[in-house]
Amino acid sequence: MVPTPYRRALPVLAALVALAGCAPMAAPTLGQPTGTGTTATLTQPRGQAVDVLDSLAVKGRAPITGYDREQFGQAWLDADRNGCDTRNDVLKRDLTGTIFKPGTRNCLVLKGTLADPYTHTQIDFVRGDGDLVDIDHVVALGNAWVTGAFRWEDRKRAALANDPMNLLAVDASANRQKGDGDAATWLPRSKAFRCDYVARQVAVKAKYGLWVTVAEKAAITRVLDGCPGQRVPADSGAPVLVPVRVNRSTERDGGGLYADCAAARAAGAAPVHRGDRGYSRQLDRDGDGTACE
Repeated sequence: MVPTPYRRALPVLAALVALAGCAPMAAPTLGQPTGTGTTATLTQPRGQAVDVLDSLAVKGRAPITGYDREQFGQAWLDADRNGCDTRNDVLKRDLTGTIFKPGTRNCLVLKGTLADPYTHTQIDFVRGDGDLVDIDHVVALGNAWVTGAFRWEDRKRAALANDPMNLLAVDASANRQKGDGDAATWLPRSKAFRCDYVARQVAVKAKYGLWVTVAEKAAITRVLDGCPGQRVPADSGAPVLVPVRVNRSTERDGGGLYADCAAARAAGAAPVHRGDRGYSRQLDRDGDGTACE
């Protein structure tokens, strides 16, 4: 029999072991599709989310001064060097019934079905309709910036932006409603997913050494009070420094060359690719580097 003092320490020790990447991985438990042709990544180690949360530093928000999406590298990298960009990797993982563009080595997802974890609805994804599915940074990049990422090097910021553990394919409108909010300002509409959601935020913040604010910790604690056995998800295995070159994105609004996609099509310029004259992130609704598809 294990002595009482040691029994009490076991949950904390388990959390530390899980964060070190040494814990055996259990089966997926989030109830989400993991896509086709890929290995499931939404697995669960033996760390209690509440214990990992308690290991995080608690501080105030740093200034948002200097924040820009470009500080986290171009969107999207091929961070794992598998020949596909991160956006399509996540679509392939999270969608079912995926159809790929021929000749892309099953990299470019054209269609698929998403069981959206944020709204608990089914979405039929079609490439080019930027109002259907977004790839959400579970720990939003703006939130990461004000809780420690402002002082990181580019390769670490790019690692966070492309880490599969911090990415989920979700309903686009829900993602845009969230913006750069933390758990104190936004939670998924689906209450059944909130425990998994905050546990994932905790795991990401622990991996990258980000802190939480007082209000953020209180909000996460309230959610975890309803699921005291909630565990953090398994580490994706992605390094905290991307092993590829990071270029800060240089695209601009093209000097307002095209007011909208109708204007781009009328000028015979659509589709407009990142780097082309007239490319604009405002026109690229799904953020895949091709506007006005």
